[in-house]
Amino acid sequence: MFKPEEMVKIEILSLNRYKDSLLTYLHEEGVLEIREIEISLAQRDAPNEFYRKAASYSISLSRLIDFLGNYKEGVQGGLKAFIFPQLKSKKRYKYRGIEELIKEIESFLKIAEPKIKEVEAKITSLNTELERIKTEIEILELLAAIDLEIEYLKPTKSVEIAVGFIEREKFDPLIKELLTTLQNRIAYVSKELKGKYLVVFAILKKDYDKANPLLAKYSFERLEVPDVKGKPMEAIEDLRKEMELKKQELESVEEEARTLAKQYHDELVFYQELMENEREKANMLGNLVRTNMTFALVGWVPKKHVPHITEGIEKITHGKVYVNTKAPTKEELDEIPIKLKNPGFIEPFELLTEMFGVPKYNELDPTPILAFTYSFFFGFMLTDFLYGLIIATVAALLIKGHKKLNDGTYKFSNILVWSAFFTITMGVLFGSYFGDALQRAGINVPALLDPLRGALTVLGLALAIGLIHLFIGYTLGFIVKFRNGEVKDAIFDQLSWMLIIIGVTLLALAMANVMSILAGEVVFGLGFILFVISQFRSDLPLPMRFLMTISNFFGFVGNWLSYARLMALALATAGIAMVINIIVQLIWGIKVGPVPLGIAVGAVVFIGGHIFSTAINALGAFVHALRLHYVEFFGTFYSGEGKKFEPFKAKREVSELELEI
Repeated sequence: MFKPEEMVKIEILSLNRYKDSLLTYLHEEGVLEIREIEISLAQRDAPNEFYRKAASYSISLSRLIDFLGNYKEGVQGGLKAFIFPQLKSKKRYKYRGIEELIKEIESFLKIAEPKIKEVEAKITSLNTELERIKTEIEILELLAAIDLEIEYLKPTKSVEIAVGFIEREKFDPLIKELLTTLQNRIAYVSKELKGKYLVVFAILKKDYDKANPLLAKYSFERLEVPDVKGKPMEAIEDLRKEMELKKQELESVEEEARTLAKQYHDELVFYQELMENEREKANMLGNLVRTNMTFALVGWVPKKHVPHITEGIEKITHGKVYVNTKAPTKEELDEIPIKLKNPGFIEPFELLTEMFGVPKYNELDPTPILAFTYSFFFGFMLTDFLYGLIIATVAALLIKGHKKLNDGTYKFSNILVWSAFFTITMGVLFGSYFGDALQRAGINVPALLDPLRGALTVLGLALAIGLIHLFIGYTLGFIVKFRNGEVKDAIFDQLSWMLIIIGVTLLALAMANVMSILAGEVVFGLGFILFVISQFRSDLPLPMRFLMTISNFFGFVGNWLSYARLMALALATAGIAMVINIIVQLIWGIKVGPVPLGIAVGAVVFIGGHIFSTAINALGAFVHALRLHYVEFFGTFYSGEGKKFEPFKAKREVSELELEI
């Protein structure tokens, strides 16, 4: 806790014949981050033909899965599936090397792929036909307005037929210019339709080259006349019958697709996951180097995993391996991957820390402090017992449903549970149960403080909390810099602010006649002197140093005043809840004759309003509690510029690899 996982650098050198097995073992263990080797004495490794095939088959399998996924039955969805997702069953696979796996995939695809592609082609063809028929029906419905035989709308040896739409205001000018240009050698039929004119032109073939530019000039929108016979309505009837037959045929083929999905979908997903993991291994080969007989890799691993990993490597390679581990040097501090290490109840809050950035190897991990202060700030801003109860209930359901997955939803729900606990606690202290709903119902609720009536007291409390929070941050920064040998920076950049905060606190106590003002002035003055010295240590020109001193001091004041948002959000929650309660109170007694309509409407407004208030105020509390940490708190001591530990790890949802060691 407070420090990242202790890491060591590991170097492995072995024979090429063990490379696939060793990479697979490390991939399944998922505790080693492989780094690129900078070396000129050997050549960089590259995927062989089997790894290249794995990448190709992964894409092919993915396409087949996408198709059959549309016909897969029994897929759970909706809210229930989100809260209680079903765990996918895993199928074991005995790994005998990349070559054997590729051969097995090829045998499987040789059987399954032609069947799936045949059905896919049929469905694509039928859907294309249905779209064609649908388009032809739409065109014929338009042509029905003219009610001519379709054969009359097709060109002959000597006459060209043009069918289409033209804007109403362009119709007369077009006709006039066509008649003039073609010397009246043109016939046409028109019908006003949907604000335009539907026109059929009959033009001599020899005149068509003259007419065509005019049609384009007036934006004549051509229609493709379907290849049917009879009048439009008769043709439409025939096409609808054809459509029904095609739909029946499509339904039959889709039933074949559902059968294939039942037979092959899960197996395709299984093999695709195997191929994806092989592709990831292939991508990692570029970080390795090799000679004709050997290969080498370098990476970082948590120290606690070294004995187990070393033992596995020895067994995989039958002892024909060189393994060397060494502690990181000062020069490698910026390169060490960071894996956070916290107790189980704090671990979910690592999600919030990692959203900002992980610490450097020689920095403190702020997660243990963030776990408490973030939850407390959330509760202070939401500050309602029943709002907290709603959030806790939702979070508990999500924890139960996602526990086995241990995914982001599970971690975030754990954060919400702790935040809801503080919300409930603050709700009791502030006497808030759906705002002032109980008080308006005539129930006396004990409360230490009312945020609406005691706003100044809440503001003072918020600023005091902010001062403590900032002091903790500067203290942590002092510890980190002092421990890393940056003594001057620790004194001038961190201790100065610590003394200023202590001085402000002592001055506030003096104003309350608790103690003498002298102690506060001395401590504040000493802190301010150190702060001024720290600003004048820079290489900036003297006027700029002076301006930066003023800017940074008032920047601190601004950060401190930012904690007033604790009070502001608490007031907003109480205010919105009170408005909802007032509205419900106003409509509660409304009756329509003997029917107490106000009670029904009031209940809907009360429940809906407070659910909305819970959601909107919880969102505000979530965002502003994060801001107080990311901007104000982390700015006092934390860089977040470390590199997150990204182990070479297999992704297993439906497969489970059995690797012989």
